[in-house]
Amino acid sequence: MSKRWYQENRRDPWRRQAKSKGYRARSAYKLKQIQDKFQLIRESDVILDVGCHPGGWTQVSVEETGPEGVVIGVDLKSTSPVEGSSIIQGDISKQDTIDRIEELLNGKELNVVLSDISPKLTGRYDTDQAISLELSTMTLDVAMGMLAPGGAFVTKIFQGVGIEGLILAAKDRFTNVQRFAPMASRNASSETYLVCRNRLPKPRKRALGMSAYSQVQKHLTEVGVNVEDDEEKQEIVSGFRRLSKKEEE
Repeated sequence: MSKRWYQENRRDPWRRQAKSKGYRARSAYKLKQIQDKFQLIRESDVILDVGCHPGGWTQVSVEETGPEGVVIGVDLKSTSPVEGSSIIQGDISKQDTIDRIEELLNGKELNVVLSDISPKLTGRYDTDQAISLELSTMTLDVAMGMLAPGGAFVTKIFQGVGIEGLILAAKDRFTNVQRFAPMASRNASSETYLVCRNRLPKPRKRALGMSAYSQVQKHLTEVGVNVEDDEEKQEIVSGFRRLSKKEEE
């Protein structure tokens, strides 16, 4: 850990504010600012927080939904309990994890799916951005299998190749899709958030029978990305099992 990193984090006002208010991570303020802007979460909503560790977004979700809401967090990492929510340690790409979520839902549909996951950074921006893109796309596909019509989806994205393909896939599934950069994001960060509102009852005609993942892969082929390169493919196609949320992003 560098001295510069340590000094910057000590000066970080969002980190200090999160600590003083009892939030587990500064990222809680990113969701609060998204909520202030878009009012996605309502009282009594049913929320899924994908990649919930260490629990900051889960805490905010519990506050916003109130005592009648249902908040479920899932992450590969063990996450300390958050009062008012249910936490699952598991791989969201695995059916057994989906089954555990559906058991907790007990027949209810999700109103909002949130995802603040980041890949473990390799230091190679192109690789990190590509893995993040795949992760966000996979999460969108998971959300589409559990989200009620009219529901909302939020995911972190990093600017780079393929993002327009993900945005197009989202527009085929929601009536309103916007990018939003919370003030609580670090100044040097290339992250932004894709905020998708009002899930359509079924995808638009051009996306019928296609997953978001297949749409993004098609887009990557169209823009000339060599998805068949063995070395790059081995790094990018990593799924959820080799990825985890960067806690303090």
